[in-house]
Amino acid sequence: MERKILSQRINKILEDLIKLQNTLYAMDSTDIEQYPDNYALLSTDAALRSELITCRIRHLIYGTTNVKKNEYLTSAGIVQGIRISEENGTLNISLPCLLPKRKQRKNSEFITDPLYFTLSQYADSHPLPKFSHCVVCFSHIYNRDFPISHIRDYDNLELKQLLDVIAAFVMEDDSGLLCDAYNTTEIGDHDGTCICVMGKERFPEWIKERENRLKSISDF
Repeated sequence: MERKILSQRINKILEDLIKLQNTLYAMDSTDIEQYPDNYALLSTDAALRSELITCRIRHLIYGTTNVKKNEYLTSAGIVQGIRISEENGTLNISLPCLLPKRKQRKNSEFITDPLYFTLSQYADSHPLPKFSHCVVCFSHIYNRDFPISHIRDYDNLELKQLLDVIAAFVMEDDSGLLCDAYNTTEIGDHDGTCICVMGKERFPEWIKERENRLKSISDF
């Protein structure tokens, strides 16, 4: 990469960092109880800008160093706290963040790329199920310390790109004929997303266990 182009990209990142810093200052001076909507807009802007900055720096690494993409993103998955496990025929994926809004590709890339390589690494040492008919359950967990306006509509979240990544490892096809999607909102100690993939026959038992364990779960 030419030095001029590299400098332009670094300067763009520096500009975004200044904007992020200004947004964080605004968040710190905003009364969250009196102006919850303003705070929600500011915090969302800060989070999305942070993700965009991360993705831009990743691409600088890929284009200017010998660091391999799969090695870096596997490490990113560990740092982010992506966790994968399997129990009773159910694949459980825990993400340390809420899903980004739809049509924001760079922000989706922040989590989908590390998830892909974390799943790949997990599959190297654990035999994964291959579902022909399945249910994918998205549990959107919101920090109880934030106002109710913090909670977003399901149709405004980026589910498709995440589902495409998961389908590549454990589904024969993610067609609507073979794969059902279920969304639930929960209140917890911090923001996050839990994704459970299971055979359709397992879903009634899963939802019953979930309802018994959680105080807050949306109606099915």
